Amino acid sequence: MTEIDVKIDALVPAWLNLPDIGEMLGIEVTRVRQLVKEGQLIAVRRGENRVLMVPAAFISEGKVVKGLAGTLTLLRDDGFSDEEMIEWLFTPDPTLPGTPAEALSENRGTEVKRRAQALAV
Repeated sequence: MTEIDVKIDALVPAWLNLPDIGEMLGIEVTRVRQLVKEGQLIAVRRGENRVLMVPAAFISEGKVVKGLAGTLTLLRDDGFSDEEMIEWLFTPDPTLPGTPAEALSENRGTEVKRRAQALAV
């Protein structure tokens, strides 16, 4: 959980704070913090108040996007920092097409995970 840079902020179209995510998922904010701690979500500090925020694309239809946790694990195993994971997930990939985050939200997690595994080679 660190400060993000301008490049990443430009890539991510929308952010949510942890209480908003708790409300969307129907869970307490302490459970959202646990999801971040467990690596199922990524939260970074943003803004003047340095509030923990999560990319809005990681939450859909009242739950964490399917395949996100596994993808984050693969990227973390490849040595990616939280910032590098967010950058990779929101950088357009013409072979998908779109961004890995968009592909996850469209239930194309297998393709995203395949690309994440290829990064380790």
